[in-house]
Amino acid sequence: MQDTFQRQVNYLRIAITDRCNLRCRYCMPATGVPLKNHDDILRLEEIVTLARVAGSTGIKRIRLTGGEPLVRKNVVTLVRQLAALPAIEELSLTTNGILLGGLAHPLKDAGLKRVNISLDTLKKDRYRYITRRGNLASVWQGIHAALAAGLAPVKLNVVIIRGFNDGEVLDFARLAVAEPLHVRFIELMPIGAAAASSSGYVAIDEIKSRINAAYPLEPLAGLATNGPAVNFRVAGGRGSIGFISAMSNHFCHRCNRLRLTADGKLRPCLYWDREIDIKGPLRTGATDAELAAIFTRAITLKPERHHMEDGWSQPRVMSQIGG
Repeated sequence: MQDTFQRQVNYLRIAITDRCNLRCRYCMPATGVPLKNHDDILRLEEIVTLARVAGSTGIKRIRLTGGEPLVRKNVVTLVRQLAALPAIEELSLTTNGILLGGLAHPLKDAGLKRVNISLDTLKKDRYRYITRRGNLASVWQGIHAALAAGLAPVKLNVVIIRGFNDGEVLDFARLAVAEPLHVRFIELMPIGAAAASSSGYVAIDEIKSRINAAYPLEPLAGLATNGPAVNFRVAGGRGSIGFISAMSNHFCHRCNRLRLTADGKLRPCLYWDREIDIKGPLRTGATDAELAAIFTRAITLKPERHHMEDGWSQPRVMSQIGG
């Protein structure tokens, strides 16, 4: 379905939990965030119902997010049910990778197509610092398990922060050359916990220039993606390198997505300061046609672009919205 700016909206990101097993510094406070009561979170069968209805409005691709989606009980069952929906052509997932080692093969067997893994550093102590509790070895187990299971392409999402990991840019680039991994560099966005400081921001052009000087980049077409990354390859490399410039060169003109929060709110834009309740109507007996009309309304309300450069004034942090 097209929005009012003639963008084809066919992609839904579903946060299936507000819980996370990490406390990444740019994502949430050290104490975490207030968690919703169990009854406030969409049940698995409700997620499947809404995904089915979304498919009737033109949604063809779904990505599961959180929080950390793999902490959700029965996530493999959910994947199997979503993958069986006739209108959904692709089902993917974004994870921190901590629990992926034991779940990659079951998720693949259930119908998951591919994964994005958040990984902001290749250094053990630095990883522990940025996540406040994570174990880098567990993430690597998850990465290797995803590759072995065929959840391809396996993408690594790297948020570059000046003074923290900007010195690892070439290390990540070398990883994309040596391994069949697709590294995507992402600009730090002033959302939630990250809004407190702008000093960590690094523009994509700076990152790209540094990589291109060491590893000449060639445009890459055909890499499976639903998102805003501009992708390149290095001659002879096994993976790829992508850039997501949410701040310096925003991609709103080709945004194709809606977000569904874990507590059943539709967000036409990450930055949008309003939400559309769909859980309430679902639980009070709304018909499929009535639920579809709510999806249609959300699509028509998509703003032309975000205004994150003006700052973040919303009470929710990123983990509460859905990555």
